[in-house]
Amino acid sequence: MPSGAARVGGDEARAALEAAYTGLAAVVSALGPADRRRPTLCAGWRVEALLFHCLLDPQRALVALATPTTEPVDVDFVTYWRDYQPGDPGARAHARFVRRVAAAVDDWAALAGWWAQTAQAMLQVVAAAPVRRRLATQGHVLTLPDLAATLAVEATIHHLDLAVAVPDAGAPAAAALQMVRRTLDGLLGTAPPLPWDDVAYALKGTGRMALTRSERARLGERAQAFPLLA
Repeated sequence: MPSGAARVGGDEARAALEAAYTGLAAVVSALGPADRRRPTLCAGWRVEALLFHCLLDPQRALVALATPTTEPVDVDFVTYWRDYQPGDPGARAHARFVRRVAAAVDDWAALAGWWAQTAQAMLQVVAAAPVRRRLATQGHVLTLPDLAATLAVEATIHHLDLAVAVPDAGAPAAAALQMVRRTLDGLLGTAPPLPWDDVAYALKGTGRMALTRSERARLGERAQAFPLLA
């Protein structure tokens, strides 16, 4: 484990992951063919593309879980996010790929079912996998709890992204939102000096909601780090 790494327990990470995917599943089940072209809070992504993007996460996790590594761990659930830059060529290429594939899937029920089956399979494998297992994904090596925590964070953020297309959609579960808060605090280097609730912090910290002038003033130099995670 790298010096100064953030720590997350196996039970805590698994609970957050289960809560995040249960909440996301409720949102997905409320969506239908008429919703697939609706915008989301994820800039430039419609519902269909974001759902396909969400499918790729448990699929990637299943590959990682099935092919453990003996290489040393080089990131934790916080530092894992520091490589990602939404405007870089790889991110743009991924977005183009996702949009094209999602648009080519005519059967919404098939797409939603594909996501649900893959997500459920991933949760079952995570529940049974050894906590100390090292896993390689996206050019890094991390432990099972750290991978589970990153998956929980992404599912929670995309829950909020997709919920704008679902009337009366509930907020993500507290355990899932707390994992987002821990991750954002880690990326910022401290808890923000602002009275944001978990949802507001998730939206502000990921750029879904802009910082106000007064919030920037209270954050000071730390405001330059926002969005902390995109």
